[in-house]
Amino acid sequence: MRILHADDRLVVIDKPAGLLSVPGRSEPDCASARVQAVHPDALVVHRLDQATSGLLLFARGAQAQRVFSAEFAERRVGKLYVAVVAGRLGGEGLIDMPLGADWPNRPRQQVDHEHGKASQTRWRVLAREGAHTRVALEPLSGRTHQLRVHLAHLGHAILGDTLYAGADIAAASPRLLLHASELHIGDMHFLCPPEF
Repeated sequence: MRILHADDRLVVIDKPAGLLSVPGRSEPDCASARVQAVHPDALVVHRLDQATSGLLLFARGAQAQRVFSAEFAERRVGKLYVAVVAGRLGGEGLIDMPLGADWPNRPRQQVDHEHGKASQTRWRVLAREGAHTRVALEPLSGRTHQLRVHLAHLGHAILGDTLYAGADIAAASPRLLLHASELHIGDMHFLCPPEF
C-alpha cells in the first residue's frame, strides 16, 4: 500500500488488489488499519472492492469525514476507473441498468429492473489489446460491484473477475483488471495509473 498524499484534511492511498478497504469478519488486515497505523485520525470515506486496486481516500477526523462523505453521497466527486474487458468494444457509451442484490448468491449483485436501484456507468475505449479492450469507466452512481455487473451484463466482463465472468475470462488474469485511477474532489485531482 502506498500513501500518495497526506495533509491535515485527507489521506489518499493506492490500495493494492486483494486488500480489504475495511476489516472483514475474519480478516483484520485492511487499508483502513494500515492507514491508521500512520495517521491514527484517518477515517473511512468510501470503499473499493477487495479485488479492485487504486485510489482510496480517508478523511482526517470526524468533521472532514462528514464533509467528504457528503461530497461522495451527493455525487460531487469525479471517479475514473481503468479496466481490461473481454472482447472488442468500440467508441463510447452509457450503461443505464438498475442493480440490486442477488440474495441467494450473495455477495453477487444483478441487473434488477423490478426492484433494483438506478445505476449508470459511462464508458469509452482507450485501446484494443488483441481480443480484449482497455476502457475508461466513469460510475455516475455508486452501487456495489456496479462496474463489474454492468460490463458483464453488456457481454464484456472484466478480465480476472471470478464473480461475474465465465471461467475462461476469470482465468485470463491472476487478478481483477479494474483500477480506480482518478479522483476529482473540488479543486483537488489525484491520478494513479494502473500497473496492468
